[in-house]
Amino acid sequence: MSTGELLSIEPQELQFPFELRKQISCSLQLSNKTDDYVAFKVKTTNPKKYCVRPNTGIVQPRTTCDVIVTMQAQKEAPPDMQCKDKFLLQSVVTNPGTTAKDITPEMFSKESGHPVEECKLRVLYVAPPRPPSPVREGSEEGSSPRASISDNGNLNPSDFGVVSRASAERYEPQDNSSETKALILKLTEEKNSAIQQNRQLQQELELLRRGGRKGHGGIPFIYVIVVGLIGIILGYLLKKT
Repeated sequence: MSTGELLSIEPQELQFPFELRKQISCSLQLSNKTDDYVAFKVKTTNPKKYCVRPNTGIVQPRTTCDVIVTMQAQKEAPPDMQCKDKFLLQSVVTNPGTTAKDITPEMFSKESGHPVEECKLRVLYVAPPRPPSPVREGSEEGSSPRASISDNGNLNPSDFGVVSRASAERYEPQDNSSETKALILKLTEEKNSAIQQNRQLQQELELLRRGGRKGHGGIPFIYVIVVGLIGIILGYLLKKT
C-alpha cells in the first residue's frame, strides 16, 4: 500500500494479466485518511493505451473510492513482457461539498501554490490465471474503450461496451422407453407362439411321415403347403424382432 498524507493507494503497482487481443482491467482503491474533501486526478505516460474510470473525482472524508484502469487489446507482446508505462495520481485538498464536476486543471497546478500530493505507479504484466475447467461458458471479451486526449494530455473517461452472454438451452429427447418395451414384449410373445406352433407341426409332420412309410404312401400335398405357409409366417415374425 502506498501511503501519502491525503490518500492511501492500494495496490502500489498496476498488474495486468496480459493476453494478446484481449481487453484487461485492474482496480485501484483510494482511501481518504483525513477529515477533508480530497480531489484526485490520474495521468499516464501512454494515454492512448489506457482508459481510466473515473480519471478525476472526489474522495470524501474517511471514505474510499475505486478506480478502474483498462488496457486496450494489444496485438503484440512487449519484449520480455516488460512495460515502461507509468501512472501519476495527484491529490489535493478541496472545499467541503465539492463534486467531481467542480474539478478544474488549475486545482492540480503547483504553480498556483496548491500543495499537490503525487504518487507514481508502474505497470506490470503478469501471467494470466489458469481457467478452473477446460470448458468455457462464454466469451467475455468486450469492446475496446475509446480513449481521448484533452489539451493538457490527460486521459478522459469513456463508456465501456456491455458484454452479453448468451445462454444455450438444452432440449431433452422424449422418453419412449415404455412404448418400446411394450412392443418388444408383444413381438417376443408372438415369436414364442410361432416357435411352439412350428414344433407342434414338425411333430405332426414326423408322425405323418412315419404313417406314410408304414402305408407305403407319400406325404399328402396339402400338408406340404401348410408347412410352407407356416414357415413363411414364422420367418416374417422373426425378421420383425
